[in-house]
Amino acid sequence: MSLKIVGLSEINGPLVALDGIHGAGYEEMVELELQDGTTRTGRIVQMDGDRCIIQVFEGTRGLSLQNTTTTILGHPVEMSLSKELLGRVLNGSGRPIDGLGEIYWEKKEDINGKPLNPVSRTYPRNYINTGISAIDCLMTLIRGQKLPIFSGSGMQHNKLAAQIVKQANIAAEEGQEFGIVFAAMGVTNDVADYFRRSFEETGVMDRVVMFLNLSNDPIIERILTPKCALTTAEYLAFEKDMHILVIMTDITSYCEALREFSSSKGEIPGRKGYPGYLYSDLASLYERAGVIDTAKGSVTQIPILTMPNDDITHPVPDLTGYITEGQIVLDRSLDQNGIYPPISVLPSLSRLMKDGIGEGYTRADHSAVSNQLFASYAKVQDAKALASVIGEEELSASDKLYMDFGKAFEHYFLDQGFDTDRTIDETLDLGWDLLSILPQSELDRVDNKLLEEKYHPERGAALLKEMRGEA
Repeated sequence: MSLKIVGLSEINGPLVALDGIHGAGYEEMVELELQDGTTRTGRIVQMDGDRCIIQVFEGTRGLSLQNTTTTILGHPVEMSLSKELLGRVLNGSGRPIDGLGEIYWEKKEDINGKPLNPVSRTYPRNYINTGISAIDCLMTLIRGQKLPIFSGSGMQHNKLAAQIVKQANIAAEEGQEFGIVFAAMGVTNDVADYFRRSFEETGVMDRVVMFLNLSNDPIIERILTPKCALTTAEYLAFEKDMHILVIMTDITSYCEALREFSSSKGEIPGRKGYPGYLYSDLASLYERAGVIDTAKGSVTQIPILTMPNDDITHPVPDLTGYITEGQIVLDRSLDQNGIYPPISVLPSLSRLMKDGIGEGYTRADHSAVSNQLFASYAKVQDAKALASVIGEEELSASDKLYMDFGKAFEHYFLDQGFDTDRTIDETLDLGWDLLSILPQSELDRVDNKLLEEKYHPERGAALLKEMRGEA
């Protein structure tokens, strides 16, 4: 049942207040009609007795206290859903902006989603292949997982996001479709154009639903963007049995919009001015990933966030790390040295990969290769630290070999470029070639049977010779 009121009690930034309201509820949609006949939309964000606070999506500029007519629509913010969304570009609140007309929707759903019954969740298994060796081998993305990317201002996380959208796929299974929901929040026009152009040029746009919230769009819309994207993902996964990968960038922009909105409501701030409920708000987004036993599809999330001043203890990455199942950390020094993608291996991990790799999923030797590469690269860092004190010339023969291994690992394994799409077999074979640089006695994370089959020191020697020749 809708309710119509003439006049406003107060206007404060993006918020308006109405007094004497009965029967309205939190999160209900509102339509405001201005004196010139134009309309704006909003939602109820606070109820205090008979006083109602409304958040206006398009801003309050031009609203009149006396002549504005407010209609409370009696339902929450809803997303129009249909499989026709695939291949479309929408704004942050889910309206088409690609010039292709309206979407014929099958149903509408509350963007806040429906809580998943924990009993109906099934443990995430199987993996999504990104074609990026560092991710596929060392921090494997599992279907139903939430695996964030921690980046910094000015780094190449947008390029990495575009590459994942371009290359991501699942192992071919009968009747299984794969799609991507991409949500950009607070991006500039050139970044938005880069994403659209990249998806169209690489021919993947027909499997992508794209939500774009620009930096000059209202912050209110920015708060709605990830919820609209996740509602779309849940519909495609749990009702259309698709495997959906949700990429959201930049979560820090979303949190800053939340902070600004919280401040305008006069709420008591928490750490660095963010609202005290930031943890639960982020959890309400991240926990919408998963697999349930009543559907064949899955929702997997890769939220991307920029760490202010590269500070991993900042509230946004800090709280994200508590909620999610691992992280992929980008390294500024690797980025400055021209390595792409500049993934910092040692602080990155995927907590679910152990149960989604190996025989029947990727390859039987995957776990051994991953463990040994981690262990060997950790010794590279020890050798670098020692070299910074005594000089590289004074290192032992073993440490010098680890230094060579580290250079080859970064040159061949990490640095693969934007257009290189490696299969899991190519990635693991390359890992073995790199491990063959080291003496067999140093490979203590691999059993002897695997070593006999996969250890080929001549390949390692050839890689070193090639690398030194290029240098």
